[in-house]
Amino acid sequence: MKKAVVALSGGVDSSVVATILKNQGYEVIGLTGKMVNSESADIVCANAKRVADKLKIQHVVFDATEIFQKKVINYFEESYKNGETPNPCIMCNKFIKWGILFDYAINTLNADVLATGHYANIKNIDGIYKLYPAKDEHKDQLYFLYKLTQEQLSKTIFPLYEFSKDEVRKMAIEFDLPPKDSKESQDICFIPKPLTTKKYLTERFGIQKGSFVEIGTGKKLGEHDGSYLYTIGQRKGIGISAPYPLYVIDIDAEENIVYLGKEEDNYKTKLALKDISFSYPITDNTFDAWVKIRYNMQAKKAKCTIIDNFIEIEFYEPVSSITSGQAGVIYDINDKHLIGGGTVI
Repeated sequence: MKKAVVALSGGVDSSVVATILKNQGYEVIGLTGKMVNSESADIVCANAKRVADKLKIQHVVFDATEIFQKKVINYFEESYKNGETPNPCIMCNKFIKWGILFDYAINTLNADVLATGHYANIKNIDGIYKLYPAKDEHKDQLYFLYKLTQEQLSKTIFPLYEFSKDEVRKMAIEFDLPPKDSKESQDICFIPKPLTTKKYLTERFGIQKGSFVEIGTGKKLGEHDGSYLYTIGQRKGIGISAPYPLYVIDIDAEENIVYLGKEEDNYKTKLALKDISFSYPITDNTFDAWVKIRYNMQAKKAKCTIIDNFIEIEFYEPVSSITSGQAGVIYDINDKHLIGGGTVI
């Protein structure tokens, strides 16, 4: 009997995964990473245990608070402090889910595979594992998985790739799972509601008065409470009146200046990526691909050029809100499987 460790959050997706694998004859263990010491984290662990008890499977809670603080929360805060917009889910996947939890599942619990509730499809093509989009295009999560290695992909399964979210919800009801009526989980798990990212950062860094400056003229337009409270492309919440809608075009964290401009100032065709990860070895240094620079955008066609440890991206048409710190993720031009990605400089 094969053994599958399921990253069990107590939510609908991971609960259905555990049920599917149990029904397929796997020995299933639920593994819940405790990310922070908080009431909401305790609730996650308790919900996961309820699911495990319902399925009559072993449940393990792994204390990941120390490494989560170092690799995810500290990174999140430092990014905003440096004028960047972070992507904590990608770092959590790298250091937590496919870091310490993956290692614990495979090496300590002796699992054959780690299973999660991600919506993505892994295919073994001529001995190379490639990530393909899931059936439910609205839930496709390749963007967050670009740092996974061949070793990790070879021991990972995503049972939900062939289902839509609605189908998964129906299965949760059919299986009578505890979280069958639960809502989607919030974006940033360590910022409990009703706390917002803005309030969280203000509590962390305090009010730091700085200037709004018009990008083209250098004219001061007003004051803000800290450059870390803004992100490239932002339009709402600026609070400056002008004859035209104002957008955040650039951020100088060192000088605490937020540059504002018109919508057309927000469009560019070129960017560069650092901290590159490829899903498998790449043979061509220059190639066309589909590229996304944020999760919820439609992929755009671009020319990619690998230069040393960087990738230069040139879009065939201008894209808005190229934001330092976000992930730039590259997909095959023909079938849209994941090639790799990096961090926008």
